[in-house]
Amino acid sequence: MMNKLFAVLLAVVAMGIVSVSAVAIMPGQTVEFAGGGMGKVVFDGQKHAAAGKKCDDCHKSGLFQMKKGTAKMTMKDMQAGKFCGACHDGKTAFGVKDMKSCAKCHKK
Repeated sequence: MMNKLFAVLLAVVAMGIVSVSAVAIMPGQTVEFAGGGMGKVVFDGQKHAAAGKKCDDCHKSGLFQMKKGTAKMTMKDMQAGKFCGACHDGKTAFGVKDMKSCAKCHKK
């Protein structure tokens, strides 16, 4: 009986790990977003980590929720300092208003 209970508990834990890893982007990895006519947007976690950023800097500050797919970003929002635009303001990091920087995020 104890072995069967242990097996069930192990299966539940394993399912939880798999479901979390299916929605989580680990530090140093990339995630892609639809970028409209400008091409997909690739978030590179490695570049941000190399710049000294941590996941919590954006996810615990209220800029982004932890669940993938919940942010409905627009360039207008970012230019107003929301989402990526909070840091990509032309001072902290290259600005989202700088037309020469589009290809740094948008990939055709």
